[in-house]
Parts: sequence; structure tokens; C-alpha cells
Amino acid sequence: MDWTLEVVVVPVSDVDRAKAFYADQLGFVLDHDLSFDENTRIVQLTPPGSGCSIVLGKGAVPDMPPGSLKGLQLVVKDLPKAHAMLLERGVDAGEIQVHGVGAWDGKADLNNVGFVNFADPDGNSWAVQQISARH
Repeated sequence: MDWTLEVVVVPVSDVDRAKAFYADQLGFVLDHDLSFDENTRIVQLTPPGSGCSIVLGKGAVPDMPPGSLKGLQLVVKDLPKAHAMLLERGVDAGEIQVHGVGAWDGKADLNNVGFVNFADPDGNSWAVQQISARH
């Protein structure tokens, strides 16, 4: 039996600001933006190529403090390219780090050990890891 993770709720204080960050700056695909009444709204976005989406909203989502979700992780095949894209889109992304070593020297193999960190406007934290080959 397959168990697939399909949706992660990301707690935010301002749905429109978060929607703009994830769609416009990160390039996530907007799947749905549904308002049921003035107190209930669900916005679903999916990272390009991902089988798992995120949900932002109010009223119909679990009540968690904005910015309390930590350790979300995205995976890319080319971390330097992804890092450049984040910076070009105005995301305050940290420098490329090599797990267990520190700052990347521009030469070391990043497969499985290269990471870049950033946070959304509410402080929900994300890591981007390079996995260019799976064992």
C-alpha cells in the first residue's frame, strides 16, 4: 500500500502576502484560491514537479501560530541554479552550505549534502537540498 503525502498546511498571518510570496517569488503553481465566506479561505499551491502541495488559508485550516512550521524541505537537482533563482526573485536565501562542512567553496560535490535555507514572510522555514542522483 502506498502512503503519499499530498498537502502540508503552512500557517500564515496574511493569506494574500503569502500567496504572492509562494506564487510570484518561489514560482509555485496556484491550484486553487477558494473563498467560502469572509472568514473561510483556502489557497493551494504546488512546487513545480512536486506531488505534494501546500495550503494557506483561514477558517478551514488547522489553527497554528503563523511562522511556526519549521524544517520544510524542497529538493532540486541543481542547487546553485536554484539558489540564483531564489535571489533573482527577491527571496532572502542564505548561502549554499555543505552539511558537516560549512560554506560551499564552489567546487565540492553538493549531491545529498548541499543546502540553502530561507523563510517565508511569516518565518516558516524551508531548506532546499540538492539530490542530483539517488542511490
